[in-house]
Amino acid sequence: MAFSNLTSKAVLLYDEWIKDADPRLEGWPLMSSPFPTTFIIGTYIYFVTSLGPKLMENKKPFELRQIMAFYNFSVVALSLYMTYEFLMSGWATGYSFRCDIVDYSRSPTALRMVRTCWLYYFSKFIELLDTIFFVLRKKNNQVTFLHVFHHSIMPWTWWFGVKFAAGGLGTFHALLNCIVHVVMYTYYGICSLGPAYHKYLWWKKYMTTIQLVQFIMITCHIGQIYMMDDCPYQYPIFMFIIWLYGSVFLVLFLHFWYHAYTKGKRLPKMARNGINKDQ
Repeated sequence: MAFSNLTSKAVLLYDEWIKDADPRLEGWPLMSSPFPTTFIIGTYIYFVTSLGPKLMENKKPFELRQIMAFYNFSVVALSLYMTYEFLMSGWATGYSFRCDIVDYSRSPTALRMVRTCWLYYFSKFIELLDTIFFVLRKKNNQVTFLHVFHHSIMPWTWWFGVKFAAGGLGTFHALLNCIVHVVMYTYYGICSLGPAYHKYLWWKKYMTTIQLVQFIMITCHIGQIYMMDDCPYQYPIFMFIIWLYGSVFLVLFLHFWYHAYTKGKRLPKMARNGINKDQ
């Protein structure tokens, strides 16, 4: 009886909470509730950490160079497109980079931002293939906590961002992330072309630097809201989550940097020139 009452209260709270969702997203794929997204992420975590390695245990690694080259360069193209759309729907056409609130109107620019935010959210599912390729190629050492956590938390938190606040200063980190992904997936794409192209990958170490700069910029930008007394941003809780996200990943990537480069754990073999033969 107690469990039934608790469940009923939870359902009532959810129904009350979801009433504040953005009506412009009514009927959009995966937007009906957070449960489909949660199920996909849960399945992903189970596969890459348990089921996948078990299935591959007695099998030869898959040769996926052509598929991975196509995938990586496709993500580059998608990231370039999303960068352009984020710029044209606000960040290069009127946003101040300070207190930019969400435009809930149905103007062409506001709807363009909604579409771009949903596409960015959906792109996080596409990027789950990064880890699946690791598992199928038996590169399980690359399925780290940092990697899985990053790929899991992004689509889940972005469901709420799209559902309630598709626009405004909460999308700055998405714009930066798209720009960084253009660089990252260009690297991965060249790397997947084979050893003959590894001589062009001397700049690998600087990718981590770019990621660190990204998280510093995210943390500084979102931190402005705590120094503005009159910013009427509609969902301040999202600002705290983004600030926390930027701070946590800044610490995690600094930890990675320290162990990978300062302590020299990634320096042997070709890695001294910024090339990892296992990519």
